[in-house]
Amino acid sequence: MDNEKIKEMLLDIEPSELEFTVIMTGKDSKRVNGLYKSDTREILLHNKNFKTDNELIYTAIHEYTHHLTNEQDIIANGGKEPPHCSKSHTNAFWAKFHALLEIAEQKGYYKLDMALSPELEALTKEIKEKYIGPNGQIMIELGRTLIKAQALCEQANIRYEDYIDRVLQIPRTTVKTAKKVGMLPDEDAELGYDNMKIVAGIKKPDEKAKAVEAIKSGKSPDSVIAMMKKKAKEVDPKEKLEKERARLTRTISELTQRLEYVEESLASL
Repeated sequence: MDNEKIKEMLLDIEPSELEFTVIMTGKDSKRVNGLYKSDTREILLHNKNFKTDNELIYTAIHEYTHHLTNEQDIIANGGKEPPHCSKSHTNAFWAKFHALLEIAEQKGYYKLDMALSPELEALTKEIKEKYIGPNGQIMIELGRTLIKAQALCEQANIRYEDYIDRVLQIPRTTVKTAKKVGMLPDEDAELGYDNMKIVAGIKKPDEKAKAVEAIKSGKSPDSVIAMMKKKAKEVDPKEKLEKERARLTRTISELTQRLEYVEESLASL
């Protein structure tokens, strides 16, 4: 592949109105496989790092994701170059990158073909069945056991926090997450603990089910998190107004109580 072919491929995966250039450097690098220069809109690919076009395309799509993210930031900033954040590999970035990889696969530009290595395919199955699933089940059981331990602490008038801190010596954030995971059904154990943490953090049952389905279908954790964030922003207008009404009602009640206190204080002076 040459520079123009790579650029054509990237634009076919997702169009961009912001002009950019693809440059294969003809070099190798021990530090990075590629680089996106936002000031000059250049995608640099150290093509001597790659044995196959498939590897090169993966990196090209990665750097193109930076370009598309930069384009979105410019649009959001009214067409002006925004200040660039030091953290470029955000959750939103990885979700976008993985979405572009899926399109590249559909269009036949890129492959993640496990059949190329039967040994790796077998090892992957072993990792999922022997480690990821059982680890998920252990964490479900840990969460449920911690819930029981809290109840027993309360019965014995023992501070649960002190029990967690100094007896079990588990960070409180870990305990909190494990207890949420413990509320999930056993069949979710196959997702693995890290994916279960994502699911456990979702309140609505229908959205939980969608997240589980997305993970099982092969979506990356970042993609699922991004999907849930997008849904969270899509608030029903009625629900939004009801929340605002509840907030205003609480505020009015608090101000009324404060006003009564002030009036009583003034009357006693």
